[in-house]
Amino acid sequence: MTTQSSSNATRSSLLQRAAQRDARAWRELVDLYGPLVAHWCRRCSLDSHAAADCVQDVFASVVVALDQFSPQRTSGSFRAWLWTITGNKLRDHFRRNARSAAATGGSTAMAFMQQAVDPASIPDDEPTGDIELQQLTSRALAQVQCEFESQTWHAFWRSVVDGIATADVAREFEMCEATVRQCRSRVLRRLRQQLGDTR
Repeated sequence: MTTQSSSNATRSSLLQRAAQRDARAWRELVDLYGPLVAHWCRRCSLDSHAAADCVQDVFASVVVALDQFSPQRTSGSFRAWLWTITGNKLRDHFRRNARSAAATGGSTAMAFMQQAVDPASIPDDEPTGDIELQQLTSRALAQVQCEFESQTWHAFWRSVVDGIATADVAREFEMCEATVRQCRSRVLRRLRQQLGDTR
């Protein structure tokens, strides 16, 4: 690990640092999860402007409640908790719009109401596809890469991402197989931490 990675700020999980109102951690958290929240909003029929507003509302709620998040208490991952908040904000959005459309009247309001999404139709489970999960993982990997020495990172990459057998990676980098497994484990542990799966 580099000197940077040995600092307390780097060893702490992203969620812990964000809960402590660390500005850099908040930027990382929004950079990491903002695109996923925007995707969820678009999947639930919000246009780009409404989706951007909803993303802001979601992270405004996250900043207030993050220090109370615990995977053990919520029996789920940070992503599942974030989806719960997003779903609530989406329901709020659609309820507000339904009241607004009902008050305006006329054929424009009727057309709007016919296109409106029923808040009850927002799925209970997060609408995340394989592509969105891959993109989320790629963003998290990019955020933590600088914390590892080049050989550690490349051994992890060849073993996990490229799917090369441990023995072959060990030969390629002239290290023992146990070291390859250790590299893989360290990066995966840090990745889970960055994604909020461990505290």
